[in-house]
Amino acid sequence: MGTTPQISQFQVPSGFIDLGLGDPQFSLLPLDMISQAAFERLNQNDSVFLQYGANQGDGVFRQALAEFLSRAYGFSTASESLFITSGASMGLHLICTFFTHPGDTIFVEEPSYFYALRIFADHQLRMIPISTDENGLVIESLEEKLVGSRPKFLYIIPTYQNPTGRTLSPERRQRLESLSRKYGFLLVADEVYHFLRYSGLPSVSFAAGAEAGNIISLGSFSKILAPGLRLGWIQANSSIIHRFVDSGLIDSGGGMNPFTSAIVCRVLESGGLDKNIEKLVAVFRNRVAVMDAALRQYLPDVEYTPPMGGYFFWIKLPGKLNATEFEQRAKLFHVGFRPGELFSCQGGFQDYLRLSYVFYESDELEQGVLRLKKCLEKMVEKI
Repeated sequence: MGTTPQISQFQVPSGFIDLGLGDPQFSLLPLDMISQAAFERLNQNDSVFLQYGANQGDGVFRQALAEFLSRAYGFSTASESLFITSGASMGLHLICTFFTHPGDTIFVEEPSYFYALRIFADHQLRMIPISTDENGLVIESLEEKLVGSRPKFLYIIPTYQNPTGRTLSPERRQRLESLSRKYGFLLVADEVYHFLRYSGLPSVSFAAGAEAGNIISLGSFSKILAPGLRLGWIQANSSIIHRFVDSGLIDSGGGMNPFTSAIVCRVLESGGLDKNIEKLVAVFRNRVAVMDAALRQYLPDVEYTPPMGGYFFWIKLPGKLNATEFEQRAKLFHVGFRPGELFSCQGGFQDYLRLSYVFYESDELEQGVLRLKKCLEKMVEKI
């Protein structure tokens, strides 16, 4: 079994397998590709990317990104519809800043991405949960909540959702867009996992309807290239884009990450991003199969659906076991995960947990699940 390097954000001890990490493995970060792109850009005898950047993001970079998205999405994407951010989290922060006030109501999936919930809490927003099932957000639950509340926006991760791995069905996508227009709330679609499809049919990005004015699509290079780049984008219609472009924050500092944008632009122009996504899909598809097999062998009593893309397995424990207690006991077996309660705005899913397969090699994934089995056996013995 390979040695897991220390990482400063989580401080994983040597020999500990943290299956909760939603970070790509260090060996999957394309250092050579980015090094080559940086070398080529730095040797163009053009220092413009060291200056304050254009508010909306460098035009050449946005055009290269638009061309990539047009190919990857299967529909035309205009560079004018893109606003460059320093990642999806910054995009969410900007949306909260310009479209909400403290005390405003928003709707969120239940469960949802825990860091997004923290951003919303930072902005003192009132979060109302909308139920989900195997086909994503439950439209009837949304309609029920709309009877008594008018949200500023609905935050949704429609494709390979974090933490469940589920994908919103095409029929529900259409109904959701219709309800957004009817009731006048923004639909904020966090689509950072959209290109990581391992099986099943592709989904249509919500960005396809962005020009209608009620949809904001968030994208990021964190999942498909490297998180440390801190680079992403917002796709929306011109009226929404101008809210960001004309803000004091952007006016003062210029566009976000012009230096990084210049390097990633070379990656896009060379076709490197397409190749990197192909590599990630091949690696992660295999790891999904490995984790699925390990779960079936070692934890046959848990309930889950193997993900068709993205980063995560969403696991229901048997017998109403408490995942937070399980997490604490699992540390004694040198294995970790994220308990389901973390992903709920109302303290739910206490018998669920999230596992990730992106940070570890196959043998470590299998060993991690085996350690979970041994811990769970000890817990059951004491009940």
